[in-house]
Amino acid sequence: GCPLPTRRGIGLGVGFGLIVATAMLGLALLWLKPIGFFDQPSVAIRAKIQDLGLNTVAKYAAVGLFYALCHSLMEEYYWRWFVFRRLRDFVSLNSAIVISSLGFMTHHVILLAVYFGWTSLATYVFSAGVAVGGAVWAWLYQRSNSLYGPWLSHMLVDAAIFTIGYTLARDLFV
Repeated sequence: GCPLPTRRGIGLGVGFGLIVATAMLGLALLWLKPIGFFDQPSVAIRAKIQDLGLNTVAKYAAVGLFYALCHSLMEEYYWRWFVFRRLRDFVSLNSAIVISSLGFMTHHVILLAVYFGWTSLATYVFSAGVAVGGAVWAWLYQRSNSLYGPWLSHMLVDAAIFTIGYTLARDLFV
């Protein structure tokens, strides 16, 4: 089972998550959105929101809450508890961190390319950020022996992503 949370693991996880979420929101809302960076990706983002039938704030918030709470836990369980933990049995700690983080990143490259395009530098810069986050979360899991810190951190980052998405599509909600 999952070990009980430790204060250190939770504090570091929440701290890292708040730093990353704040940086993402600041970068997106104070710089990238005003300069039109999201104009093209917004077309695909808005289409996805409409395809999912998320035509009210409540529906969008429910999906965002699911992703922030549940999907992030499932990803942490898979990438940190299963993949990273198993890799530690076969390779060095640093190699396990790198390999599991690159795997975590690869699965996000595809998602980012859907919205930003395969030839967009943003797809790969943001994917590198995902790899760094995955490495921090693997390190934190190793340090705390608990998924709680990485999960809370991941939850905050996912909440920031959905907040940015809301700002790009708020006029779609009735």
